[in-house]
Amino acid sequence: MVNHFNEFANLCFEKFGNRVKYWMTFNNPWAHAKVWHTYDTQWRGKQKGLVGISLSGDWGEPVDISDQKDIEAAERYVQFYLGWFATPIFHGDYPQVMKDFILRKSNQQGLGTSRLPTFSPQEKSYIKGTCDFLGIGHFTTRYITQKNNPSVRSSSSYFTDRDLAELVDPRWPDPGSEWLYSVPWGFRRLLNFVKSQYGNPMIYVTENGVSEKMLCTELCDDWRIQYFKDYINEMLKDPLTSHMEMVTEIVVPTVCTLSILLSAIFLMFLLRRRN
Repeated sequence: MVNHFNEFANLCFEKFGNRVKYWMTFNNPWAHAKVWHTYDTQWRGKQKGLVGISLSGDWGEPVDISDQKDIEAAERYVQFYLGWFATPIFHGDYPQVMKDFILRKSNQQGLGTSRLPTFSPQEKSYIKGTCDFLGIGHFTTRYITQKNNPSVRSSSSYFTDRDLAELVDPRWPDPGSEWLYSVPWGFRRLLNFVKSQYGNPMIYVTENGVSEKMLCTELCDDWRIQYFKDYINEMLKDPLTSHMEMVTEIVVPTVCTLSILLSAIFLMFLLRRRN
């Protein structure tokens, strides 16, 4: 199947590469590196394009930020979600926490080896670095806590391997879909995670949005407009923004207070001179 997909992609590069300069191999993958190498060796020199991939990733926040087990569970949530495909592409192998937990679950099932496939050294080298940009599809956030799933020898799954429970905050805005809550700050934290984990890659937000909360016969998009506004604002934040927020919240009130104090002292001085 990988070879068939590579042939299809190569035909696309040949026919459209003189006009198309940004390529995504998959929107949520299950084969990628071979096509990147095909473009890199056969087409990049003359077409000057970029090849990336689009991965889905929701953010996981610890329920209790002082509880190490919750912190580790939230890390697993993101690594099993986004890291499953991003970490091999950027670092050459599956996230270590995936390897450890799936091996443990496999041993509990009485299997001799992990259910997670193992990359050979050649495969690791072939996969690593096959991404000119990373597409991110992001919609929502979950609170995450530790959950010890019982050992079941007969069955196991992606969900039980993670050993965690997903929760939502009832204060989050009501969703248009039962799974999709508006949690803008989670988007910012996911972007920071990608930056720190994968060496600050070029990112394109390839999916984001929300379903309407109510049925209406005419345009009623206030909920969606607010969602986009909040998420875009989180995306636009940078160190300068954070600095300016600090200036606004701390420095400006301090200067105003000092100005009022100095004005009062000056006024008292003038009144005493008159007397």
